[in-house]
Amino acid sequence: MNFVPLQQAVLLVFIISCTTLERAAAAGVSPEAPGVLVARSGDRSVLLHWRTNEMAAATRFNVYRSAPHDSFSRLNKQPLAAPYYADLSVSNTVSYTYAVRAVGSTGQETANSSIAHARPRAFQNDDEFLDYLQQTAFDYFWREANPRNGLVADRAPKAAPSSIAAIGFGLTAMGIGIDHGWITREEAAARTLVTLRTFAEGPQGAGASGVIGYKGWFYHFLEMDTALRAWKCELSSIDTALLLAGILYAREYFDSAHPEERQIRALATRIFDGVDWHWMANQGNALTMGWHPESGFIRRRWIGYNEASILYLMGLGASHSPLPASQWKSWTSGYDWRTNYGLAFVHFAPLFGHQYSHCWIDFRGQADDFFRRKGITYFENSRRATLAQREYAIQNPPRYPGYSSNLWGWTASDGPGFAPYQAYAARGVPPVENDDGTIAPTAPGGSFPFTPEYSLSALRHLYDVYREKMWTVYGFRDAFNLQAQWFDPDVLGIDQGPMLIMIENHRTGRVWKLFMRAPEIRRGLERAGFKPVPSEVFTP
Repeated sequence: MNFVPLQQAVLLVFIISCTTLERAAAAGVSPEAPGVLVARSGDRSVLLHWRTNEMAAATRFNVYRSAPHDSFSRLNKQPLAAPYYADLSVSNTVSYTYAVRAVGSTGQETANSSIAHARPRAFQNDDEFLDYLQQTAFDYFWREANPRNGLVADRAPKAAPSSIAAIGFGLTAMGIGIDHGWITREEAAARTLVTLRTFAEGPQGAGASGVIGYKGWFYHFLEMDTALRAWKCELSSIDTALLLAGILYAREYFDSAHPEERQIRALATRIFDGVDWHWMANQGNALTMGWHPESGFIRRRWIGYNEASILYLMGLGASHSPLPASQWKSWTSGYDWRTNYGLAFVHFAPLFGHQYSHCWIDFRGQADDFFRRKGITYFENSRRATLAQREYAIQNPPRYPGYSSNLWGWTASDGPGFAPYQAYAARGVPPVENDDGTIAPTAPGGSFPFTPEYSLSALRHLYDVYREKMWTVYGFRDAFNLQAQWFDPDVLGIDQGPMLIMIENHRTGRVWKLFMRAPEIRRGLERAGFKPVPSEVFTP
């Protein structure tokens, strides 16, 4: 198969698209009707997606609905910019019909899209709810990606650059989508191959612009169209690790002899082997948190428990110039073991620190020297951290409205951003860190394997009670604050990824099973001193 160089291909498509749109607008060409309309229904909700013609002049849409014996009526007050809509004003067991029309620059509408039918109904069991939750989360990674380069937007619907961590979660989402029948293996392989080509062929260098990364590491945020450094963000060690996790998973998943899948495996290994692990250590015995071309290495290093265990395990297991085992000792030297709510565990207040590495690494049944001495595993440690957060919500020492056994969960998230509430912040307990009444659904969702019964109850409660304010075509919004009467308008890729993957790990274990086949991970665990333990310990 012959390929046009990536940057040339993107530029060519961009020029053709802009020229076509300019000519269409100048000529007053009417917009084209939207393409295939797809409706997915759940309990008291219908989610709509439709295809658009990228060469059409229209960029806005109107959604119409009819119920039995009724004519079509418009649902949205203002034309929509995005090709999707969540209809949350529906009743179960009623059959609805939907159509979408594109809106031109002068307000003229096209003919209808294809017609879609939906009949919402109550979830018959927990599995139906989880199917709905997972598929909507998967949709984020499929629909909020640039199909020309595979980059996944950091958030939606707000225009945003790509987050390389979201891409790592998205690459993992491809396999889950195949397994559930949401996309074909061929579709997922094509998207994965495009993504890997972007990172394998993107320009690297020490310059401040015009690059995707340096020394095999990648910038935290990339422009969605060019795949080059966005803003003045850092060359991020942890976000590169989360991207690499998705890349290694893709390599293990696409294991057939098909030429595309062989190329996926080759590119994945090439990208992973291109990382200069020792450079990011900056002559120290622990990895730095990143690097800026304008100012050099970030002074803070990865020492002490948080989400970075997967970063070290990859570095220790690398085929070329791996990190020394002493770096794992440096990492664990900062662990903070203490007791809260009758639970003894290594503390890190926001739950993402107890979840991200576990999305891919199955820590059950094995432990390093530190946790063998404590008599538990990393998996059990995360379980206790989750239980402690729930207990904090039950006791509710700050007396925030809503906190309860079914309304809990603190991690890094958006916030109201007006006094006295913070905007984006790492929130967590224990110890209490930035708790201002803001709760994030990804916190209980990302802990699903640790506390399945409590996480499920929390997510069902959020859906049942706050569906009209919190549910979207991509699942739950990032966060909300009942005291501030604030509900986040955005959905984040780094929220939907952990929920999708960790629910899958609990239900099937397939992500863990595949990822743990990677020789780099097996070597990393061995070099970090992990050994089997007799069984999981579920006591304080």
